[in-house]
Amino acid sequence: MQAMFKLLTVLLILLCGSVAFGQEEEAAEGDEAAPTTAYFALKPAFVVNYGGVGRLRYLKTAITLRVKTGGGANGMAQVRHHLPYIRHTLVMLLSQQTDEQMSSMEGRELLRQSALAAVRELLIEEEGEEFIVDLLFDSFIVQR
Repeated sequence: MQAMFKLLTVLLILLCGSVAFGQEEEAAEGDEAAPTTAYFALKPAFVVNYGGVGRLRYLKTAITLRVKTGGGANGMAQVRHHLPYIRHTLVMLLSQQTDEQMSSMEGRELLRQSALAAVRELLIEEEGEEFIVDLLFDSFIVQR
């Protein structure tokens, strides 16, 4: 009787262990397949003058990129590698804005979408893959 109890205990432990091992393996496979995102703050904040001729107007904005990581994507490393090019592209885009665009929420949203498209295009051109999920304005200060 005692030998049978020990045998059942050992079998139960082995069964539980194999089930737990299988669940860990499935979770690890799921992590590799599903891309996740991380945030990459472009520091320091951007300070540009905009609006063309006439009185100088300034824009100060902090920008954060939402970048694909995991699932085979190495987006953070690619963003770091191309950071000077990304910053240059954004400075040029921000400098081209008009006062009317900076005055409305719709104009700011269009600027955000344009900046996102520009950064995505840049990384596709350089790396052949789209790593940027979104572009966020952390702060947006306009001086007229």
